[in-house]
Amino acid sequence: MAESLALLSFGETGWGDELAAGAWLTIRLALATLPFGLVLGFLIALAKVSGEPALRRGANIYTTIFRGVPELLTLFIVYYGGQIALQAFIGLFTDTYVEVSGFVAGMIALALVFSAFSSEVFVAALKAIPKGQGEAAWALGMSRRATLQSVILPQLIRLALPGLSNLWLILLKETALVSVIALDDLLRRTSVAVGNTKEPFLFYMVACLIYLAFSLISAFGLGKVERWTRRGEAR
Repeated sequence: MAESLALLSFGETGWGDELAAGAWLTIRLALATLPFGLVLGFLIALAKVSGEPALRRGANIYTTIFRGVPELLTLFIVYYGGQIALQAFIGLFTDTYVEVSGFVAGMIALALVFSAFSSEVFVAALKAIPKGQGEAAWALGMSRRATLQSVILPQLIRLALPGLSNLWLILLKETALVSVIALDDLLRRTSVAVGNTKEPFLFYMVACLIYLAFSLISAFGLGKVERWTRRGEAR
């Protein structure tokens, strides 16, 4: 027991600093991915429910691709393909070598996958809002933008929040995939610790507990947000 605590301690002799740094990067990656995934998913949802066939077709193709391709392959395509595309573009002007950031590549790849799934949640929420509410707002002289902001969005958030909460928890776990592109997230730091100490059970169990703690804290916070969005409902 004392030996295990020594391995997990902070300082030169323990691995607590490394695990904490990896956990912090995991949180930062998930939080950086979330807004991009939400905005892109909402725009795709609007395209899916629009009256323009080309927009609907393009949105459906997008979601089919990123829901059907494994997340790990998406990460590889974005990381290595982005590197090739960026270098080809830079090569038009200079011979300077530019390397794609693993953090940015991971954020983009996870945001693409998250947006594909979140768009379906938004579509279901949009269809659950009675059309008469938008028509009534327009009849009262409200612009489309004001209707979207004051009538549609508040209900959309309430209806979509349960599904988006599940996607957030999935996103937290999927951040572990970035370890394959040498980004020092929690899983990669844990693997390095295992390789140096030969204590796989201890460190992988600690990593499991950290991910579980992230999920429990997220579930608690999201539960409070969901209750807040329902504060105006009749009991």
